[in-house]
Amino acid sequence: MTKTLRIAVLTLGATAVVLPLLVVLFGTFKTLPQLFDSPLSPPSAPTLDNYRRAVDEGGLGPAFVNSLAVTAGAVALTLAVAGPAAFFCARVPGRAGWLVFGVLVAGLAVPAQAAIVPQYVLFDRLGLTDSLLGLVLVDTTMTLPTAVFILGGFLRTIPQELYEAAELDGAGPLRAFRSIALPLTRPALATTAIFLFVMDWNDLLYPLLFVRSAEHRTLPLALLDFQGEFLTRYPLLFAGVVIASAPVVVVYVLLQRHFVSGLTAGAVRG
Repeated sequence: MTKTLRIAVLTLGATAVVLPLLVVLFGTFKTLPQLFDSPLSPPSAPTLDNYRRAVDEGGLGPAFVNSLAVTAGAVALTLAVAGPAAFFCARVPGRAGWLVFGVLVAGLAVPAQAAIVPQYVLFDRLGLTDSLLGLVLVDTTMTLPTAVFILGGFLRTIPQELYEAAELDGAGPLRAFRSIALPLTRPALATTAIFLFVMDWNDLLYPLLFVRSAEHRTLPLALLDFQGEFLTRYPLLFAGVVIASAPVVVVYVLLQRHFVSGLTAGAVRG
């Protein structure tokens, strides 16, 4: 591939990505007629009314708080469970560790839709439907295999000599996990946290299935109200999408250094 052709392909790909983003961003500052008349042009008379209406009339304020609570709780609980579980799988010698690891990550092969009915019946009997706690628990259940898979692969790259030296100093498994494994797995934890945050923040399936009252709606569920049977309020929808995307961008910017290093940390054994 020549240099000119490569530049042309990259330019075409960048245009295909940037152009829809500009339409959405410009559309948040336009009225519906202005958006239909000139979707690609910058707003001639920018207005923040769409953001105000999205928060006040669309109820995105409470939904944002609910999504933040559910996502923070699910990410924290998943990491709290996945960290020790992955450490156990990495430290148990022989086939036993791999067997437990395989059982834990087997959930990656099960589509979420296949478990909807038994999950709903179980959570309904436990009184956890239409509650934020129920969403936290079900998100933790569904993202736990992903977290164990990422952390387990990284923990297996830590030299065993470090653990042996800790054992000679009298450190038990919990002390080794706290003093050796956790400090060394910060890049992997940051990578896992970003993946979990995106998965939990954008989850629509379980809020749509579990939540029945308006007070427990999350952001993806609240955005559905902007789409009507005969007319979709695109400027409000675009404003809601920008509001919903902002926390993901902020989290990635704050953790990008650890994210990049965490992606390659377990690729080569030291």
